[in-house]
Amino acid sequence: QVHFVESGGGLVQPGGSLRLTCTASGLSLAYYAVGWFRQAPGKEREGVSCISSTDIRSYHPDSYQDSLKGRLTISRDKARNTVYLQMNSLKAEDSAVYYCTTLTDCSYVIKGAPVSASWGQGTQVTVSS
Repeated sequence: QVHFVESGGGLVQPGGSLRLTCTASGLSLAYYAVGWFRQAPGKEREGVSCISSTDIRSYHPDSYQDSLKGRLTISRDKARNTVYLQMNSLKAEDSAVYYCTTLTDCSYVIKGAPVSASWGQGTQVTVSS
């Protein structure tokens, strides 16, 4: 059974940075697309970013708007079976629980995670002064 573990969240002031980490037991992330999603209180879970099995990076269309533009970088370390999400210039609206999961392709970052997706506990990101 696949078990995802997200970490790296925390309380950060506006303008600060965090690097989220996704690891998994039970499978090698290197063979999959891995997506980051987030869910704020009262809102649906939304896609944030994805890295394909061939390391092509994609971001939710909102990342090209002011809210996320240029502030996110997704990467992976295959030797460590880990995927990272670097977030810079954080804003209060970035506050959410962040989750990672494997995907068949990165289009799910835009259209929403499949019902069959597996989720870990997530990591809380709180941006507040």
